[in-house]
Amino acid sequence: MEQVLDWYNNNQTQINDYLINFVTAVLIFWIGGKIARYVASLSKKMLEARGIDKAVASFVASLANAVIFAAVIIAALSQVGIETATFVAILGAAGLAIGLSLQGSLSNFASGILITVFRPFKAGDFVEAGGVSGVVKEIQIFSTILTTPDNKYVVLPNAQVTGGAITNFSRHDTRRLDLVIGVSYKADLLKTEQVLKDVLAKHELVLPEPTSLVAVSALADSSVNFNVRVWVKTTDYWAVFYDLNKNIKIALDDNGIEIPFPQMDVHLHKESV
Repeated sequence: MEQVLDWYNNNQTQINDYLINFVTAVLIFWIGGKIARYVASLSKKMLEARGIDKAVASFVASLANAVIFAAVIIAALSQVGIETATFVAILGAAGLAIGLSLQGSLSNFASGILITVFRPFKAGDFVEAGGVSGVVKEIQIFSTILTTPDNKYVVLPNAQVTGGAITNFSRHDTRRLDLVIGVSYKADLLKTEQVLKDVLAKHELVLPEPTSLVAVSALADSSVNFNVRVWVKTTDYWAVFYDLNKNIKIALDDNGIEIPFPQMDVHLHKESV
Protein backbone atom coordinates (compact mmCIF):
# COMPACT_ATOMS: atom_id res chain seq x y z
CA MET A 1 0.00 0.00 0.00
CA GLU A 2 2.85 2.37 0.85
CA GLN A 3 4.38 1.68 -2.55
CA VAL A 4 1.13 2.62 -4.25
CA LEU A 5 0.92 5.86 -2.22
CA ASP A 6 4.53 6.66 -3.00
CA TRP A 7 3.92 6.03 -6.71
CA TYR A 8 0.83 8.27 -6.60
CA ASN A 9 2.71 11.05 -4.78
CA ASN A 10 5.55 10.88 -7.28
CA ASN A 11 3.22 10.94 -10.28
CA GLN A 12 0.37 13.02 -8.86
CA THR A 13 0.75 15.82 -11.37
CA GLN A 14 0.73 13.50 -14.38
CA ILE A 15 -2.22 11.48 -13.04
CA ASN A 16 -4.26 14.60 -12.36
CA ASP A 17 -3.45 15.95 -15.80
CA TYR A 18 -4.50 12.67 -17.37
CA LEU A 19 -7.75 12.56 -15.39
CA ILE A 20 -8.53 16.14 -16.36
CA ASN A 21 -7.82 15.36 -20.01
CA PHE A 22 -9.92 12.21 -19.83
CA VAL A 23 -12.89 14.01 -18.27
CA THR A 24 -12.50 16.80 -20.82
CA ALA A 25 -12.49 14.24 -23.65
CA VAL A 26 -15.67 12.65 -22.29
CA LEU A 27 -17.29 16.08 -22.06
CA ILE A 28 -16.20 16.89 -25.62
CA PHE A 29 -17.68 13.60 -26.82
CA TRP A 30 -20.93 14.10 -24.91
CA ILE A 31 -21.42 17.78 -25.71
CA GLY A 32 -20.21 17.32 -29.28
CA GLY A 33 -22.76 14.57 -29.84
CA LYS A 34 -25.52 16.87 -28.64
CA ILE A 35 -24.22 19.68 -30.86
CA ALA A 36 -24.15 17.34 -33.87
CA ARG A 37 -27.76 16.33 -33.30
CA TYR A 38 -28.79 19.95 -32.68
CA VAL A 39 -27.09 21.20 -35.86
CA ALA A 40 -28.65 18.36 -37.87
CA SER A 41 -32.12 19.17 -36.50
CA LEU A 42 -31.62 22.92 -37.01
CA SER A 43 -30.39 22.50 -40.59
CA LYS A 44 -33.37 20.30 -41.39
CA LYS A 45 -35.82 22.87 -40.01
CA MET A 46 -34.09 25.72 -41.87
CA LEU A 47 -34.12 23.85 -45.18
CA GLU A 48 -37.79 22.93 -44.78
CA ALA A 49 -38.58 26.55 -43.88
CA ARG A 50 -36.98 27.62 -47.19
CA GLY A 51 -39.25 25.24 -49.07
CA ILE A 52 -36.65 22.51 -49.61
CA ASP A 53 -38.17 19.06 -49.96
CA LYS A 54 -38.40 17.16 -46.66
CA ALA A 55 -36.58 14.14 -48.08
CA VAL A 56 -33.63 16.29 -49.21
CA ALA A 57 -33.61 18.12 -45.87
CA SER A 58 -33.41 14.78 -44.03
CA PHE A 59 -30.48 13.67 -46.18
CA VAL A 60 -28.53 16.90 -45.57
CA ALA A 61 -29.26 16.70 -41.83
CA SER A 62 -28.01 13.11 -41.65
CA LEU A 63 -24.85 14.05 -43.54
CA ALA A 64 -24.20 17.06 -41.28
CA ASN A 65 -24.64 14.91 -38.17
CA ALA A 66 -22.16 12.32 -39.47
CA VAL A 67 -19.48 14.91 -40.39
CA ILE A 68 -19.71 16.82 -37.09
CA PHE A 69 -19.68 13.64 -35.03
CA ALA A 70 -16.55 12.43 -36.83
CA ALA A 71 -14.84 15.75 -35.96
CA VAL A 72 -15.95 15.38 -32.34
CA ILE A 73 -14.40 11.92 -32.10
CA ILE A 74 -11.08 13.23 -33.45
CA ALA A 75 -11.14 16.16 -31.00
CA ALA A 76 -11.87 13.84 -28.06
CA LEU A 77 -9.02 11.50 -29.00
CA SER A 78 -6.67 14.47 -29.38
CA GLN A 79 -7.56 15.60 -25.85
CA VAL A 80 -6.35 12.35 -24.30
CA GLY A 81 -3.02 12.62 -26.08
CA ILE A 82 -3.55 10.52 -29.19
CA GLU A 83 -1.78 12.08 -32.18
CA THR A 84 -4.63 13.00 -34.50
CA ALA A 85 -2.38 13.24 -37.56
CA THR A 86 -1.31 9.66 -37.05
CA PHE A 87 -4.84 8.72 -36.18
CA VAL A 88 -6.20 10.33 -39.34
CA ALA A 89 -3.59 8.50 -41.40
CA ILE A 90 -4.48 5.22 -39.73
CA LEU A 91 -8.17 6.07 -40.15
CA GLY A 92 -7.60 6.77 -43.83
CA ALA A 93 -5.87 3.42 -44.35
CA ALA A 94 -8.55 1.66 -42.34
CA GLY A 95 -11.18 3.57 -44.28
CA LEU A 96 -9.71 2.31 -47.55
CA ALA A 97 -9.75 -1.27 -46.31
CA ILE A 98 -13.24 -0.89 -44.90
CA GLY A 99 -14.36 0.84 -48.08
CA LEU A 100 -13.24 -2.10 -50.18
CA SER A 101 -15.14 -4.48 -47.92
CA LEU A 102 -18.18 -2.22 -47.71
CA GLN A 103 -18.58 -1.31 -51.35
CA GLY A 104 -22.33 -1.74 -51.00
CA SER A 105 -22.53 0.95 -48.32
CA LEU A 106 -20.44 3.36 -50.39
CA SER A 107 -22.68 2.63 -53.34
CA ASN A 108 -25.71 3.44 -51.18
CA PHE A 109 -24.09 6.71 -50.12
CA ALA A 110 -23.32 7.71 -53.71
CA SER A 111 -26.84 6.76 -54.75
CA GLY A 112 -28.24 8.91 -51.96
CA ILE A 113 -26.35 11.90 -53.36
CA LEU A 114 -27.68 11.16 -56.86
CA ILE A 115 -31.24 11.02 -55.53
CA THR A 116 -30.90 14.39 -53.79
CA VAL A 117 -29.28 16.00 -56.86
CA PHE A 118 -31.57 14.70 -59.61
CA ARG A 119 -34.67 14.42 -57.38
CA PRO A 120 -36.69 11.72 -59.20
CA PHE A 121 -39.13 11.97 -56.29
CA LYS A 122 -39.80 14.00 -53.17
CA ALA A 123 -41.27 13.34 -49.76
CA GLY A 124 -44.96 12.52 -50.04
CA ASP A 125 -44.74 11.08 -53.57
CA PHE A 126 -46.15 7.62 -54.24
CA VAL A 127 -43.46 5.70 -56.10
CA GLU A 128 -42.46 2.24 -57.20
CA ALA A 129 -38.74 1.65 -56.76
CA GLY A 130 -36.57 -1.32 -55.94
CA GLY A 131 -39.57 -3.62 -56.27
CA VAL A 132 -41.54 -1.78 -53.56
CA SER A 133 -44.46 0.64 -53.90
CA GLY A 134 -45.13 3.25 -51.23
CA VAL A 135 -45.08 6.87 -50.10
CA VAL A 136 -41.62 8.43 -49.69
CA LYS A 137 -41.00 9.53 -46.10
CA GLU A 138 -37.26 10.23 -45.92
CA ILE A 139 -34.05 10.01 -47.92
CA GLN A 140 -31.21 9.15 -45.56
CA ILE A 141 -27.47 8.75 -46.17
CA PHE A 142 -27.66 5.06 -47.03
CA SER A 143 -31.36 4.34 -47.43
CA THR A 144 -34.78 5.65 -48.47
CA ILE A 145 -37.78 5.18 -46.19
CA LEU A 146 -41.14 4.23 -47.71
CA THR A 147 -44.55 3.56 -46.19
CA THR A 148 -46.61 1.04 -48.16
CA PRO A 149 -50.39 1.39 -48.75
CA ASP A 150 -50.99 -1.20 -45.98
CA ASN A 151 -48.83 0.91 -43.60
CA LYS A 152 -45.65 -1.14 -43.64
CA TYR A 153 -42.37 0.65 -42.87
CA VAL A 154 -39.86 -0.24 -45.61
CA VAL A 155 -36.16 0.71 -45.60
CA LEU A 156 -34.71 0.51 -49.13
CA PRO A 157 -30.94 0.73 -49.76
CA ASN A 158 -30.34 3.74 -52.01
CA ALA A 159 -28.38 1.63 -54.48
CA GLN A 160 -31.44 -0.58 -54.90
CA VAL A 161 -33.58 2.50 -55.55
CA THR A 162 -31.32 3.90 -58.28
CA GLY A 163 -30.37 0.46 -59.64
CA GLY A 164 -33.64 0.03 -61.54
CA ALA A 165 -36.59 1.89 -62.98
CA ILE A 166 -38.29 4.42 -60.71
CA THR A 167 -41.99 5.03 -61.32
CA ASN A 168 -43.33 8.21 -59.74
CA PHE A 169 -47.13 8.08 -59.72
CA SER A 170 -47.43 11.51 -58.10
CA ARG A 171 -45.15 13.53 -60.40
CA HIS A 172 -47.95 14.78 -62.67
CA ASP A 173 -51.27 16.26 -61.63
CA THR A 174 -53.28 13.96 -63.91
CA ARG A 175 -53.21 10.27 -64.85
CA ARG A 176 -54.90 8.13 -67.47
CA LEU A 177 -57.07 5.32 -66.17
CA ASP A 178 -57.42 2.27 -68.43
CA LEU A 179 -60.14 -0.38 -68.19
CA VAL A 180 -60.89 -3.36 -70.42
CA ILE A 181 -64.59 -4.24 -70.54
CA GLY A 182 -65.65 -7.50 -72.22
CA VAL A 183 -69.21 -8.02 -73.50
CA SER A 184 -71.00 -10.89 -75.22
CA TYR A 185 -70.78 -11.42 -78.97
CA LYS A 186 -74.59 -11.11 -78.97
CA ALA A 187 -74.43 -7.55 -77.61
CA ASP A 188 -75.25 -4.52 -79.76
CA LEU A 189 -71.83 -2.88 -80.04
CA LEU A 190 -73.12 0.61 -80.85
CA LYS A 191 -75.51 0.49 -77.88
CA THR A 192 -72.74 -0.84 -75.61
CA GLU A 193 -70.41 1.94 -76.71
CA GLN A 194 -73.06 4.56 -75.92
CA VAL A 195 -73.80 3.05 -72.51
CA LEU A 196 -70.13 3.17 -71.60
CA LYS A 197 -69.82 6.77 -72.79
CA ASP A 198 -72.88 7.75 -70.73
CA VAL A 199 -71.32 6.24 -67.59
CA LEU A 200 -68.14 8.24 -68.16
CA ALA A 201 -70.04 11.46 -68.85
CA LYS A 202 -72.01 11.17 -65.59
CA HIS A 203 -68.97 10.72 -63.36
CA GLU A 204 -68.01 14.11 -61.91
CA LEU A 205 -64.35 13.18 -61.32
CA VAL A 206 -63.65 12.22 -64.94
CA LEU A 207 -61.88 15.14 -66.62
CA PRO A 208 -63.42 16.53 -69.83
CA GLU A 209 -59.95 17.07 -71.32
CA PRO A 210 -58.16 15.10 -72.66
CA THR A 211 -61.18 13.42 -74.25
CA SER A 212 -62.20 9.99 -72.95
CA LEU A 213 -61.93 7.00 -75.26
CA VAL A 214 -64.32 4.07 -75.71
CA ALA A 215 -63.33 1.71 -78.54
CA VAL A 216 -63.40 -1.94 -79.51
CA SER A 217 -59.92 -3.27 -78.86
CA ALA A 218 -60.17 -7.03 -79.48
CA LEU A 219 -62.42 -9.82 -80.65
CA ALA A 220 -61.36 -12.24 -77.94
CA ASP A 221 -62.17 -15.93 -77.50
CA SER A 222 -65.26 -15.38 -75.33
CA SER A 223 -65.94 -11.65 -75.55
CA VAL A 224 -65.73 -8.44 -77.50
CA ASN A 225 -63.37 -6.21 -75.53
CA PHE A 226 -63.73 -2.46 -75.19
CA ASN A 227 -60.88 -0.21 -74.12
CA VAL A 228 -62.16 2.49 -71.76
CA ARG A 229 -59.64 5.27 -71.18
CA VAL A 230 -60.29 8.37 -69.09
CA TRP A 231 -58.18 11.12 -67.53
CA VAL A 232 -58.46 11.93 -63.85
CA LYS A 233 -56.61 13.91 -61.21
CA THR A 234 -53.85 11.83 -59.69
CA THR A 235 -55.40 12.13 -56.24
CA ASP A 236 -58.74 10.78 -57.58
CA TYR A 237 -57.31 7.79 -59.46
CA TRP A 238 -58.37 4.96 -57.17
CA ALA A 239 -61.74 6.50 -56.31
CA VAL A 240 -62.61 6.73 -60.02
CA PHE A 241 -61.20 3.26 -60.71
CA TYR A 242 -63.53 1.60 -58.18
CA ASP A 243 -66.53 3.76 -59.11
CA LEU A 244 -66.27 3.05 -62.84
CA ASN A 245 -66.00 -0.70 -62.36
CA LYS A 246 -69.17 -0.65 -60.25
CA ASN A 247 -71.12 1.85 -62.39
CA ILE A 248 -70.27 0.10 -65.66
CA LYS A 249 -71.48 -3.26 -64.33
CA ILE A 250 -74.76 -1.71 -63.14
CA ALA A 251 -75.30 0.14 -66.44
CA LEU A 252 -74.63 -2.96 -68.55
CA ASP A 253 -77.05 -5.02 -66.42
CA ASP A 254 -79.74 -2.32 -66.69
CA ASN A 255 -79.45 -2.40 -70.47
CA GLY A 256 -79.42 -6.19 -70.77
CA ILE A 257 -75.83 -6.33 -71.99
CA GLU A 258 -74.11 -9.51 -70.89
CA ILE A 259 -70.59 -9.67 -69.53
CA PRO A 260 -69.51 -13.19 -70.53
CA PHE A 261 -67.28 -15.59 -68.69
CA PRO A 262 -64.69 -17.83 -70.39
CA GLN A 263 -66.48 -20.66 -72.16
CA MET A 264 -65.81 -23.49 -74.54
CA ASP A 265 -68.13 -25.16 -77.03
CA VAL A 266 -67.87 -28.98 -77.14
CA HIS A 267 -69.26 -30.81 -80.21
CA LEU A 268 -70.00 -34.55 -79.96
CA HIS A 269 -70.14 -36.65 -83.09
CA LYS A 270 -71.77 -40.06 -82.90
CA GLU A 271 -70.23 -42.61 -85.17
CA SER A 272 -72.43 -45.37 -86.53
CA VAL A 273 -71.24 -48.91 -85.83
